[in-house]
Amino acid sequence: MKHFIFRTCFLVLLCVPWNLQAAQIQRHGPDLSGPDRASSDRASPDLSGPYLANATRNSWADQNSIVLWTRTTRLKEFVATGKPFIALTSKEADQLSHGEDAAEMLGAQLPSKATLNQMIGACPGQAGQVRLSYYPHDHETQLKSTPWKTTIAEHDFTAQWRLEGLQPDTLYATVVEARPDSDHEITASIQGRFRTAPTVEQTKQITFCVTTCHDFIRRDDGMKGHKIYLPMTQLNPDFVVHAGDIEYYDKPEPWAMTKELMRFKWGRIFALPNNRQFYNVTSTYFLKDDHDTLKNDCWPGQRYGSVSFEEGVQLFNEEQFPSHSPRYKTVQWGRDLQIWFLEGRDYRSPNHMPDGPNKTVLGQTQKQWLFETLAQSKAKFKIICSPTPLVGPDRSGKNDNHTNHFFQHEGDQLRSKLAEIENVIVLCGDRHWQYASVDEETKLWEFGCGPGSDKHQFGWKAGDQRPVHRFLRVEGGFLSGELRYSGPSRHPKLTIRHHKTSGESVSEFGFPTTPSENLGHTPQ
Repeated sequence: MKHFIFRTCFLVLLCVPWNLQAAQIQRHGPDLSGPDRASSDRASPDLSGPYLANATRNSWADQNSIVLWTRTTRLKEFVATGKPFIALTSKEADQLSHGEDAAEMLGAQLPSKATLNQMIGACPGQAGQVRLSYYPHDHETQLKSTPWKTTIAEHDFTAQWRLEGLQPDTLYATVVEARPDSDHEITASIQGRFRTAPTVEQTKQITFCVTTCHDFIRRDDGMKGHKIYLPMTQLNPDFVVHAGDIEYYDKPEPWAMTKELMRFKWGRIFALPNNRQFYNVTSTYFLKDDHDTLKNDCWPGQRYGSVSFEEGVQLFNEEQFPSHSPRYKTVQWGRDLQIWFLEGRDYRSPNHMPDGPNKTVLGQTQKQWLFETLAQSKAKFKIICSPTPLVGPDRSGKNDNHTNHFFQHEGDQLRSKLAEIENVIVLCGDRHWQYASVDEETKLWEFGCGPGSDKHQFGWKAGDQRPVHRFLRVEGGFLSGELRYSGPSRHPKLTIRHHKTSGESVSEFGFPTTPSENLGHTPQ
């Protein structure tokens, strides 16, 4: 059973027992349940930090393992009343990005005599040490603690732990603690949680959500962050997929053309209280796309300002998010639901390469793995989570995904292969509107979750509903999925819904589908 404390400011904290003395973890200081508190200050009067203003996030959960991430910070909270960045036009930013001087790229966007740590949203890091403790919820006698890890500037003061040997279908409590070094006491701690996947034999009811396209400048809940995290929390999801474009390097305030500015954006968006707290307590799968790798429609070998594509990949894959190699995975959540998480940037061909058998978005190795694992799957429903669309339709002028003629050969191959297997459904990010589509030739279903705020919608004309569409809404929101069982035979049914940013459901599709639904009937 999942236990929650709901507070008016949308803070959801785990009910963690405090009797941890047996594991030699000292608990001091104020209650963590106050409004918008990510960490508790237990510093002595002459000691400041490190703190945990970015809390934790996790990824890659399966039945027995997960990867957790944290970062030590100089401040308890980000700089909410900092200085605004100098506004550069897109043309000015483009000209600046063709240089190589990182100091010039930073200086052009800072007010006179200002430093980056004084800017709005700044969440600077600070060196320290961190330790993770975890145990199955309500079973603190099974607590395990990791050794202390040292965080350093070279890695943006981040730390990660890969946990193995976990129990399936289990809610785990976590406690991350921070201190300056072994000679000083703990200065901050944060409680969190995660859930592992059920075994492949279990007929378990599952709820999940999918979101995409966030950034600081288009948030819709002020300095709290994004509104969608409250309604997603109220759905009590077993896991969430962030399908990429988690931040936008190539958008203003600031244009992140240097590694320092990229790290600034990550520290800022995950210090927003709504965003921070949601990922601190939710099992998540983080995918990446172009804007959070380097820049719009990017591929290997390119640069943006002083940062190479390869450096952008390393920053995301190994530093700012829980690591996993390779960057794709499949996880079965019980007997009837299996999820595939695809990587769409690391292995792709240049957009301008002539189309044909050798041109790829996924790379040959990942594509072969996808086909083989799909063929081996015994799950009733098979969900493909992709950062970019396979069915679409997409707007004219785009050239970097499988719905465009630039990648038509591989797109045709994927749609044909996926459609051969019963109950394969694609859920994608990237597009700034919500839709459900059925490919006219193969009858493959795809759902676009829509951007994380209404401010972030663009690119499609409202009312422009094409023959492939089963649903179209040019606004922000998210997707949810529910696997439920009915009758003595425990017959599984998957329901996928689009939601507004407020959480209100605006579409509903049940699977398995009937032939009439494939032809255009939209269930209400």
